[in-house]
Order: sequence, then C-alpha cells, then structure tokens
Amino acid sequence: MPGLLLAILIIIIIIIIPNIKIVPQSKCYVIERLGSYHTTWQHGPHFKIPFIDSISNKVTLKEIVKDFAPQPVITKDNVTMQIDTVVYFQITDAKLYTYGVDYPVSAIESLTATTLRNIIGELELDQTLTSRDIINTKMRAILDEATDPWGIKVNRVEVKNILPPRDIQDAMEKQMRAERERREKILQAEGEKKSSILIAEGEKESAILRAEAQMMSQIKIAEGEAKALLKLKQAEADSIKLLKEAGADEAVLRLKSFEALESIANGNSTKIIVPAELQGIATFGTTLKEVMNEDKNKNKKGV
Repeated sequence: MPGLLLAILIIIIIIIIPNIKIVPQSKCYVIERLGSYHTTWQHGPHFKIPFIDSISNKVTLKEIVKDFAPQPVITKDNVTMQIDTVVYFQITDAKLYTYGVDYPVSAIESLTATTLRNIIGELELDQTLTSRDIINTKMRAILDEATDPWGIKVNRVEVKNILPPRDIQDAMEKQMRAERERREKILQAEGEKKSSILIAEGEKESAILRAEAQMMSQIKIAEGEAKALLKLKQAEADSIKLLKEAGADEAVLRLKSFEALESIANGNSTKIIVPAELQGIATFGTTLKEVMNEDKNKNKKGV
C-alpha cells in the first residue's frame, strides 16, 4: 500500500511539474485547448492542463527589426535601381499574429517590396534620391494599415540604401566633383577679393597718412617762417622805438630806412616798395646833382 501511494505521488509530480509554466515579461503564450484557441497567457506563472491544453505559439512583445534585401524598383522615368529597407514593427495581438497570416515576417517583406515599387513608380530619379522622408512616411502608413489584421503595428520604415545604375552613379560623382570644384573656385575668388580690398585699404590709409604728414610739415615750416618774420619786425620796431627815445632826429631815422632798404635789396626779393618819404629824398638828391653839374659847366666856359 505505501508503495502504491508513492508510485501515484511520483506520477502526479511527473505530470504536474512539467505543466507549470512561467511566462517571461517580454513574451506571451497562445494556448490551445483540444486544438482550438483557448487563451493568451501574459507574464507570470500558469498551469497547463496535461493532454488537453497546448502552447501554440510563444510571441515576443519586443520591437522587431527586419532588414530586408535590396529590391529592384523602376522610377517614373524608367530608371531601374536597387533599394533596401528596414522595418520596425511590434506584435500587439498574439492571437491575430498566430492565426492571421502564415509566416508573418515573409508576408511583411513581400508587402514592403510591393509598396516600395508602387511609391517609387510615381517618382522620378531625382525625386527618389531627395525624398527619403516622404517615402518612409508613405510606406509606414500603408504597411501599418495592411498589417493591422495580423496583430502587427509598424512603428517606422527606413529606406536604407538607394543604388542607381553604375552609369548614373558615375554621372552623379562627376556632377558632385564639378560642384565641389566650383565652390572651391568661388571661395578662392572671394579670398583674393578680400585680400585685394585689404591691400587697397592699406595703401589708401598709407597715402592719407603721408599727405597728412606732408601737410603738417608745411604748416610747421610756414609757422616757423611767420614766427621769424614776426620777431624780425618786432626787433625793427624795438630799434626804432629806442632811437626815438634816444632823441634821434628825422635824418637819422631816414638813414636807418636806407639801411633797411639796403638789406632788403641784398635779399632774394625781386620787387621793392619804396616809401613816399624816401622817394622825395631821392628826387632831391638827383636835382641837387644836376644843379652842381650846371655850375661846373658855366665855370669852364668862363675860363
């Protein structure tokens, strides 16, 4: 009897313990009972009825990233190119994901290729190369709506690479090289222009400084000559004043005037202005000389 109880206990342990399941936080289990969908287990401990319940699918709740192989697509202007995409999606309904479509990832890949061909077929080559954001947005919206019955939510779609034909790639590289050379020439020309402007401004400032220095030099020379002339006139005025204070008569003053005229005549001046008083003295001297000459002639005749 004890042996039978022990055997029964061992059988119960063998049957019950394997049917105690603990679901991880990042997963959920789809449970079937007698071949039909029964429930979905979320994270935590669960007990599966032996021989009746079965785990149909273990579904991850994490975001799934699928990098699909390049797909040949044709643009509106009949250019064939290779485009590969990356799709980020998440399973939101484990039941729909399990029973909605066979091989869901393959279905998403096929749907992505079809959607990509339809979108690129409406764009020309240049638009395709410059409209990645538009392509990504359209594809995400279409794929999200199409995969909703499968219990899948498409979070985003990224166009990874766009590979035009080799001849077009060579033409694009030549165009980019020409554009870089053009920008380099523009930058070089702007640098030379700025350098020429700086040189011209430096020469201009230098010329202005030289002119200002020359002007200041002439002003200093003129001021020196003016001061010298002023001192000379002041000295003459002081001399005349001293003569007057010493009681010198008019004849002495006129003699001094003659001396002044003599010093002026010995100078570099080409014109001399003679005062009226000195002109009268000169006329008197000439008349006196003529009278004396006439007297001499008469005496010679009388003899």
